[in-house]
Amino acid sequence: MNKLSVADLRINYTRAGLTEAEAPLNPLELFDLWLSQAIAAEILEPNGMTLATTNAAGNPVARMVLLKGFDHRGFVFYTNYNSDKAQQLLANPHAALVFWWAELERQVRIEGEVTQTTAAESDAYFSSRPRGSQLGAWVSAQSSVIPNREVLEQELANLEQKYLDQDIPRPTHWGGFLLKPVMLEFWQGRPNRLHDRLRYRLVTQGNWIRERLAP
Repeated sequence: MNKLSVADLRINYTRAGLTEAEAPLNPLELFDLWLSQAIAAEILEPNGMTLATTNAAGNPVARMVLLKGFDHRGFVFYTNYNSDKAQQLLANPHAALVFWWAELERQVRIEGEVTQTTAAESDAYFSSRPRGSQLGAWVSAQSSVIPNREVLEQELANLEQKYLDQDIPRPTHWGGFLLKPVMLEFWQGRPNRLHDRLRYRLVTQGNWIRERLAP
């Protein structure tokens, strides 16, 4: 076996910098700009983010999910409310997100409190999903153990017949979460590992402290 030396994998980041003069006082404005630039750069899944939660034992758990909404309130994603991640969020409504845009040499870390979206908001997003994704929300008892893939395919076939020529309603066990941020950190790769890190901390509603961190 040809062994790769992971310790020797290095990239010297040189694309851009991040100064206080370039950074607005509201971090959500900067996130909006960076996300727009990630989309314009045609990065694969620019809305892909790591979601970190804690389980009942207090251990961290992380997985990739997709950002499906973003506004002044915070960051919205959708899932099965019976899934492991949803149950962990319902038990401990604090979570962290990480965006990594390698092509732009950028990372954004976000921490905050999580609440469920309204039924109306979940309905609106569910109705916008492709029909196959709508059926998938009914088919999968997410995070539960299943004997094989065939049970999923058979249930999908059953539901395709059940909802033939009908609108597919949103399952009550499926909906959104909103993460309201209290901290955002913007990381821009720089040469010699002297990266730019600007952290924003929420002090009162709508008011943020911006700080530069050592890399």
